[in-house]
Amino acid sequence: MKKKWWHDKVAYQIYPKSFYDSNGDGIGDIPGIISKLDYLQDLGVDIIWLSPCYPSPLADQGYDISDYYNIDPRFGTMEDMEQLIAEAKKRNMYILMDLVVNHCSDEHEWFRKACEEPEGKYGNFFYLRDKDEEKLPTNWRSYFGGPVWEDLPGTNKQYLHVFHKKQPDLNWENPELREEVYKNINWWLEKGLGGFRIDAIINIKKALPLRDYEPDREDGLCSIHKMLKEAKGIGEFLGEMRDRTFKKYDAFSVGEVFNEKPEEIPDFIGDDGYFSSMFDFNETIFGQSEKGWYDAKPITPDDYKNCCFDAQEKAGNIGFLSNIIENHDEPRGVSRYIPEGDCCIESKKMLAALNFMLRGLPFIYQGQELGMENVPFTSIEQVDDISTLDEYRVALDAGLSPEEALKVAARYSRDNARTPMQWSDAPHAGFTTGTPWLDVNPNYTEINAAAQQEDSGSVRNFYKKLIALRKNPEYKDTVVYGSLEPVWREQHNLMAYYRKGDSTLLVIGNYQKEEQTVTLPAPYQKILLNNYPDTAEKNSEITLHGYQVLILEM
Repeated sequence: MKKKWWHDKVAYQIYPKSFYDSNGDGIGDIPGIISKLDYLQDLGVDIIWLSPCYPSPLADQGYDISDYYNIDPRFGTMEDMEQLIAEAKKRNMYILMDLVVNHCSDEHEWFRKACEEPEGKYGNFFYLRDKDEEKLPTNWRSYFGGPVWEDLPGTNKQYLHVFHKKQPDLNWENPELREEVYKNINWWLEKGLGGFRIDAIINIKKALPLRDYEPDREDGLCSIHKMLKEAKGIGEFLGEMRDRTFKKYDAFSVGEVFNEKPEEIPDFIGDDGYFSSMFDFNETIFGQSEKGWYDAKPITPDDYKNCCFDAQEKAGNIGFLSNIIENHDEPRGVSRYIPEGDCCIESKKMLAALNFMLRGLPFIYQGQELGMENVPFTSIEQVDDISTLDEYRVALDAGLSPEEALKVAARYSRDNARTPMQWSDAPHAGFTTGTPWLDVNPNYTEINAAAQQEDSGSVRNFYKKLIALRKNPEYKDTVVYGSLEPVWREQHNLMAYYRKGDSTLLVIGNYQKEEQTVTLPAPYQKILLNNYPDTAEKNSEITLHGYQVLILEM
């Protein structure tokens, strides 16, 4: 593997709307992010990915972009953005922006011009079809529910949107459209951006000609994944984008890639891959059901372990995965991957270490380093997220009671991760002096950054130690480039693996509240990290406390 500048880095995702509000309007902003760079530097962060802060009507919280060359006034100005890039650079940090080019907003000038002249240049920037009163062009279901076709205002045509109806899909088959995308990427890279996280990219290639598939729900529609399975040739688009943009600047790119086929991994993240890295979503998609969230299968500790190891095996030595516990599209990881009722400081630290020591690039989502948890929703009225509202309706339609449907919606809601960052025990968790756009999780008085920075035993300080271990010259090569070998894989509720390079490290996590004993194959030299003050050892046997995690140098 060719060594790259970003291999040994630690990344942190910011959801700007909820990170820190500098002007009291209840919405986080770029000056707020600038004011917290020292907090992130203290943690050990090198790369910061910002979720979209471009102008947007916010139909899908900024993933519907109306101008790719600007900053939404809610978040600040272009001068603020330039200052953020400059201030990050002073701290040897890199800023990534979100690249959202499967679709734009229906308020983008391209779409407005397509409405005015569907047969003209901009009509071909989208997927337009003549309207048939009897039948939709295809029976695909959008990610947010309902058909993917909507009437094109003022015309007798319909346009395709695989997400929200305010997010018309861009026609990547059109070289003129692709040129516009590359021009924009390079414009940002010229400003000094470190690179991009690339949103929903698998969707840019449609299976042509467009056709119907077997319906899979009562609504007569089918999952969009059926079409994506048949779509061939995405590599031509992605290879062209890499060569025309990222490669020229040695920029970092990480793809949100679902549905990739195992044989495609080298194409995506090999030495000359389309992207520098791609996210491992094995754990997040585990247990999903075509019927909806209400039918999803909860993940067990053994499932989590196998998902992680399967992903590691798949990536092998080909390239780097980006490893996550949570992001802006998922519930809080500690509420999802730790069995119900067992969420505590020890189990949060265990989950952190098991994820962080995997081979690949660790991504921390804002508040994850504090062990922020899901929200105790008491009413669907508290929910803002369109995806959650749709799944709540799906659960009701399936016959669940409102209470049961709310429980399901609350468990998986994206709003769990979008509540304001918990900075202190001041009103609104110190996020704003105004009224926050989304209610703060009521547990902010116990879980907040100010308290955890002071407490040497906090979750945040444990993350800090994990980052320091990754960067420690003595172990860096092993943690970054070493092989990963699972051990005791069959042992119930135990996740353990070796990282082997210049040194040999053994990571062991007891993934349950009951004690568990392991017999070490050889004596260890020292304990590099332990989430308990002690270890219970007898000869070569170690009895692990509930949710104890150890990182041993062998």
